[in-house]
Amino acid sequence: MERVARPTSLNATPSAAVFDIDGVLADVRHRLHHVASRPKDWDAFFGAAPLDPGLPEGLAAVTTAAAAGHVVVYLTGRPERCRADTLAWLAAQGLPPGDLFMRDDSDRRPARLTKVATLRRLARRFRIEAFVDDDAAVVQAARAAGFTVLQADWMGTAPPSGGPQQGSGATGVAAGGSPTSVGPAHAEPEIPRAEAQEVLFEIQETEGRT
Repeated sequence: MERVARPTSLNATPSAAVFDIDGVLADVRHRLHHVASRPKDWDAFFGAAPLDPGLPEGLAAVTTAAAAGHVVVYLTGRPERCRADTLAWLAAQGLPPGDLFMRDDSDRRPARLTKVATLRRLARRFRIEAFVDDDAAVVQAARAAGFTVLQADWMGTAPPSGGPQQGSGATGVAAGGSPTSVGPAHAEPEIPRAEAQEVLFEIQETEGRT
């Protein structure tokens, strides 16, 4: 009798690609001025998140991972109170659904600690094929923990976002994957691209917020 090969534990474990949101999928430059100096206005910073333009490179990476058969997981340092807005934004970009892991509203630990802890929990369920994050400290910590990491640097090299998107349903990327032209709903001071990534890294590390 011919024996039927059983799948190995490796093949039976689904693979996952894990994506940060701010600075990877979402261009946050139009709202960084709220937290670039003291006093920091965190309510305004997170309140403007639904208007983030999408970053085409990051959005394309998620689509590619899903098409390759990987489970898509979103891992952000945004607080839990932003869940509804974040889920609506991901859907508006046309991104595939996936588990969304967020920071507890009272958790102020650096992202390099909270995200690696979550990756370790995810590794019990999935083969983590790749983790995409823009924060150098998070990238270093995740690599030291044995994960394959792609450091996203495209927000710092992207052209100016032109401010927030118009309307809550604007996507910044057409259904076919090509960028759309979305003008600003109103003018806001935007931090220069060379400084924007540094500001985002600082608040991730010292404030434990994104």
